Amino acid sequence: MSDERTLDLLETKILELRELNKVDEIDLTTEIERLEKKLASMRKDLYANLSDWERVKLARHPKRPYALDYIGEIFSDFYEMHGDRLCGDDRALLAGLAKLDGQSIVIIAQQKGRSTQENKERYFGMTRPQGYRKARRVMALAERFSFPVITLIDTPGAYPGLESEEANIGGAVAQNLLAMAELCVPTIAVVIGEGGSGGALAIGVADRILMLENSIYSVISPEGAAAILWKEKERIKEAAAALNLTAPHLLDLGVIDEVIPEPFGGAHKDLPQTASALKERLIHHLTTLCAEPVEALLATRYQRYRSVGRYHTLDG
Repeated sequence: MSDERTLDLLETKILELRELNKVDEIDLTTEIERLEKKLASMRKDLYANLSDWERVKLARHPKRPYALDYIGEIFSDFYEMHGDRLCGDDRALLAGLAKLDGQSIVIIAQQKGRSTQENKERYFGMTRPQGYRKARRVMALAERFSFPVITLIDTPGAYPGLESEEANIGGAVAQNLLAMAELCVPTIAVVIGEGGSGGALAIGVADRILMLENSIYSVISPEGAAAILWKEKERIKEAAAALNLTAPHLLDLGVIDEVIPEPFGGAHKDLPQTASALKERLIHHLTTLCAEPVEALLATRYQRYRSVGRYHTLDG
């Protein structure tokens, strides 16, 4: 999006004029209003019809809100829990207790880092086996006390390093899939940024799956798909379109249940607005799910995942 830089410059200019308007004798209100209207119009033109690859770039935007940003805006009384009771903790995955509109819940979330040092500590949001075991530990806690589980997904994928392989990352993901499928409490998963492969699925087998408008959810990255299918990483735009990895596509395919709108330009343009929209839908879905008997909840969940990926061919 080559015009994004122009929008940023215009936004900076408006902020400068607002500051001048506070101290200068000249009234700049009319000029500020004119530029604000121009900025809103340019944003609408730029972001109204994004391509799949442009949505991928927004999902990865360095200023995009991460899990802790949403936890601070949406939930109260967050109490983080650490460790898998086996070999250690994983800072790429947050887990703990919180309250949503006064209701006690368990929250599990993947967290990326802002700085180079924080990304190193959080493995760029790529969860390791101990992270998935920690998630499973708090799922068991949720079931014991009948707390609903809400997960926030934001990962390029599970951590693929030698350390993970030695600690059986594949087995850890598989055990989480089974654990979430069998949980006797309501579950909601929200893709807030990147939902990459099994690393995302390990905390994504939920009764409701929501996606922020500019998030992505896919079995492989566009770069990986282009390299495998065409042996050309340059065909990433074509791969992004073929993968149907954006929220609108996945809603049409029946993979997810709802798309949460974002401000023009992405969630980072107005975190409170995005968080408010997400909170309202979380409360709505949680109220609906908590009203269902456990047997009905499990039966519906079973049918949901049995039907994902089915398709019908036209006769003739």
